[in-house]
Amino acid sequence: MKQMMLTLTENRPLAEGIRRMTLSGDRLEEQRPGQFLNIRLNGLFLRRPISVCDWNPGRVTVIYKVVGRGTEQLAALRPGEPLDVLTGLGNGYDLAPAGASPLLIGGGVGVPPLYLLARRLREQGREVTAVLGFRTGREVFAAEDFRALGCRVTVTTEDGSEGLRGFVTGALPENYSYFYTCGPEPMLRAVYRATKTPGQFSFEERMGCGFGACMGCTCRTLTGAKRICREGPVLRKEEILWDD
Repeated sequence: MKQMMLTLTENRPLAEGIRRMTLSGDRLEEQRPGQFLNIRLNGLFLRRPISVCDWNPGRVTVIYKVVGRGTEQLAALRPGEPLDVLTGLGNGYDLAPAGASPLLIGGGVGVPPLYLLARRLREQGREVTAVLGFRTGREVFAAEDFRALGCRVTVTTEDGSEGLRGFVTGALPENYSYFYTCGPEPMLRAVYRATKTPGQFSFEERMGCGFGACMGCTCRTLTGAKRICREGPVLRKEEILWDD
């Protein structure tokens, strides 16, 4: 974890309620797929955690949904403004077990952290399939970005206004070597039941501190409680215990 001042260089809409933000800084270290940033906003006690979508030397990109006071304040920021940011948070995805044909499953704002993962997997020569789920076609984003990486992409929408009608679990391919997923908890539970190989889950939780001090974002696992912000946000399928 590192605290630094980064400069906002882009903050633009992508889809209905969805925005893309790019931050730049000379001392910005590499961010791994699945890690997140924690951004301080004026007048708000808690920082806002947002998953890393992409990283290049000196530049990090996040995609967020405008849903409340904090993200509304983010959406109002203009290029050139400085932001106090904690970087390099969370454990991120482990690429080692991906195999030759990994499957990426994302839902809504769970899609962005899968982009950098897809990029790294493609750089390793792996054949990547991505199933991306949204509520409606107005909220679809990033599908063409995944295709530009050389991924096979299927889009699902709950109302059928774009891609296949239904949920991501109805569009999973028959064959894949391993899977990675990120999205809302109901989707993650469904993916857990529908998948037939080991895999990794990235959890979206409300976080207090973002680095493990407050114990406010714990999850039950086979080896005890784990903090989503510290030991997570990525957990392996075989260790997760769902609360009934």
